[in-house]
Amino acid sequence: MNEIIAEFLDYLARTKNCSPHTVAAYERDIWDMIKFYAAYRGGTVLLHDMAGVDTVAFRAWMANRIQRSISHKSTARALAAVRTFYRYLNKNYHIENHAIGLISAPKIPRALSKALETDDVADMHDAVCAMDGETPWIAARDWALVVLLFGCGLRVSEALGLTNRDIAQRPATLCIMGKGNKERIVPILPAVYDAIDRYVALRPGGAAPEDPLFRSVRGLPMTSRMAEKVVEKLRHYLQLPDFVTPHALRHTFATALLADGADLRTLQELLGHSSLSTTQLYTRVNMAEIMNIYNHAHPRAGTENNQE
Repeated sequence: MNEIIAEFLDYLARTKNCSPHTVAAYERDIWDMIKFYAAYRGGTVLLHDMAGVDTVAFRAWMANRIQRSISHKSTARALAAVRTFYRYLNKNYHIENHAIGLISAPKIPRALSKALETDDVADMHDAVCAMDGETPWIAARDWALVVLLFGCGLRVSEALGLTNRDIAQRPATLCIMGKGNKERIVPILPAVYDAIDRYVALRPGGAAPEDPLFRSVRGLPMTSRMAEKVVEKLRHYLQLPDFVTPHALRHTFATALLADGADLRTLQELLGHSSLSTTQLYTRVNMAEIMNIYNHAHPRAGTENNQE
């Protein structure tokens, strides 16, 4: 099975252009199922054994994941990975398994996106200066990253993927490579450039056009974990809620645009969502806020079964 799975992962990377993160997730999920099935049936799982996994075994695997406190969302993703693997086996090795099509993914509650107050974002500027005042270029870098995520609604990976060439000459729009290698055009505000320009002016080294825009103290490309730590420090310093993460800045961008009248299709394009249903979650955010105001302010909000 090692060679078969390696072939499949290579197919995902080379043919389907999946990201390394996605390929690693598929590998982890497929091996999770195979190792469980090996223990379940009491023996090594060979290629031809994959056809014999029945609905009872699949459901036992999913139940086992629940016992291990793995979330429904992760299990739904793992089931999707296994299904994709079976389609590959059917096409390339004529291994058919009808049971996998009878298994339903666990239902995942769609949580409302959480956004910051815009005043909290503004307060982050003073917090950055206070925490990193002895190293001005680090303070400038962290503020530029916050402003870019909030001002353009980028994912962390998209912001950290920018190079000096991308922002040279301060173009009015950025060409962003998002999930699934999908490009989109995102406008960039002058205030965002002002923060970036200050950072670039103070940054030691890394000025070549092909160099990453955001760099670590050691001069290496800044990682997603580094960006998370920046926001973690700000959250603790300002005593903000736990949901305040780099991704929450993207949510704040989207919520603010929607509140100011942006239509869903435009918002979908700006965020790079492949499905409009994902963007529609932001309408639920606004409706939740409206209902909260209604329940606290309307004189008859607490009256049930009113009769005239």
